[in-house]
Amino acid sequence: MFFNQFKTVLLLGILSSLFLGIGYVAGGSNGMTIALIMAFAMNFVTYFWSDKLVLMMYGAKPLDTQKHKFVHDIMHDLCSRGGMPMPKLWYIDSDMANAFATGRNPDHASVAVTRGILNLLDERELRGVLAHELSHVKNRDILIGTVAAVIASAIGYVAFMIRWSVLLGGSRDREGRDNTMAALVMAIFVPLIATLIQLAISRSREYLADETGARCCNDPLALASALEKLHHGVKFEPQTEPESAAQASMASLFIVYPFSGRGILNLLSTHPPMEKRIARLRNMVNK
Repeated sequence: MFFNQFKTVLLLGILSSLFLGIGYVAGGSNGMTIALIMAFAMNFVTYFWSDKLVLMMYGAKPLDTQKHKFVHDIMHDLCSRGGMPMPKLWYIDSDMANAFATGRNPDHASVAVTRGILNLLDERELRGVLAHELSHVKNRDILIGTVAAVIASAIGYVAFMIRWSVLLGGSRDREGRDNTMAALVMAIFVPLIATLIQLAISRSREYLADETGARCCNDPLALASALEKLHHGVKFEPQTEPESAAQASMASLFIVYPFSGRGILNLLSTHPPMEKRIARLRNMVNK
């Protein structure tokens, strides 16, 4: 647990350093400040209203307290164990077996489950999944993800400014020396590195939620079994790619990546390899 927390802090530090570096190349603090304000404004909206957006996008409805009483009972017990307020529970009428948590803090949290996951998992496995999602809320992963997104977005804006500067007449440093090539190289590669770091932070938080959730429900093997079933289910899910950019941006919220078309590189995934997640959970039993 300490390693994943330390890794997150380290990656955020590197991301901040990249922003300062590319901002310096862009020509000073003014452009850097404008980019940061723009990125902050966009992600401020995302931070406060992304829960409503994603719930609306998937047609989520409040989870029936009578029909799905066992889900409410599981969550009540987990919240009591973790000393957390009860989140709002939502139901998504979809065959896709998945779940996600959203909300800016424990007092404004929501956890959604699909019809597919309720049909696929037994109560023990579902308890492991809900503990994982509650851990995302407890660990403030929405906030951490937003901070990473703000910095990465700001880097992207500064890089865009540098590319336009190069096209409109080159780039010079404060001493008047031509640094067009260096600026162009940074404008191309630094945003890519920032994106990879942002994704690495997301993967690190998934590992942490797995560990925290397994300790919360006191049953690492339940979550491991659930992940195995969910991973197998996604492989045969007919939707292989997100239907829109908005849907793709929300994919990181789910406990497993909801699309079977994963792409070529694991580096570009918001989720760690499933085999590693399951192995880590099983190793917790032997410690």
